Amino acid sequence: MTTVKRAFFRTGDRVVLPPYGIGVVSGTCQRPVAGAIQVYYQVDFPNTASRAFVPVDAPQSTGLRAALTAADMPGLLQRLQSSQTLNLPRQWAARHRRVTEILVGGDPYEIATLTCELRRWNMERGLPDLDRQAFRRAIRLLEQEVRGLEDPCAQDVQRLLNHVWNETPN
Repeated sequence: MTTVKRAFFRTGDRVVLPPYGIGVVSGTCQRPVAGAIQVYYQVDFPNTASRAFVPVDAPQSTGLRAALTAADMPGLLQRLQSSQTLNLPRQWAARHRRVTEILVGGDPYEIATLTCELRRWNMERGLPDLDRQAFRRAIRLLEQEVRGLEDPCAQDVQRLLNHVWNETPN
């Protein structure tokens, strides 16, 4: 007797696969791996030809999570407007390692805090090139999650991110 597991994600669900960003579950598929058939979510990334296959049995092992919804926007906006700091290391190598961990981890609230911290650094003394790239990447990752949400708070988040993006030097 075969037991069919109920999928946590359904076709059409918006999901985030760090560090790639927002994707859409387009269904499930079966693939042979080491002589056994495994079931995978097929995640497609809009505006690209990229596709990922995530094990249905362990999506958390890849960091796959549901994308933020309109209900999450007040918390995200609050985080973006807060004065919470990360106390990033001053030494470049240690700072780069920490920033990369945050971006790859994909937690939107940590990314929002990172965005605030890098914005503060940018306003105080400007950012070196790699930090500026990380700053822009953090903003893009947050924009992807907010894009398409029809909610006044989501629009406030988008306006704030646009403002912060336009503050950064080219």
